[in-house]
Amino acid sequence: MSNRRSSSTQSGTPSRITDDQMIELVSKLRQLLPEIRSSRSDKVSASKVLQETCSYIRSLHREVADLSERLSQLLSTVDADSAEAAIIRSLIM
Repeated sequence: MSNRRSSSTQSGTPSRITDDQMIELVSKLRQLLPEIRSSRSDKVSASKVLQETCSYIRSLHREVADLSERLSQLLSTVDADSAEAAIIRSLIM
């Protein structure tokens, strides 16, 4: 990995991400991804980790959209003043 990658710090000035930092970040991502975490192989390329990360984020977005749609449908069928509506509102908050 190259040291050409940069990120901004809190002061707004760019700082370099070292190869060791990049390896550490990829390792942290690897631990968060169910597909990779459950695989038996310890050797997964950084590009594979990044591809799986993108795929996982897209699936989470789809899941949130699906749950939002289901919640909207549920709320549309419930009387706004009912005990069920109060429970749903308390769960959302």
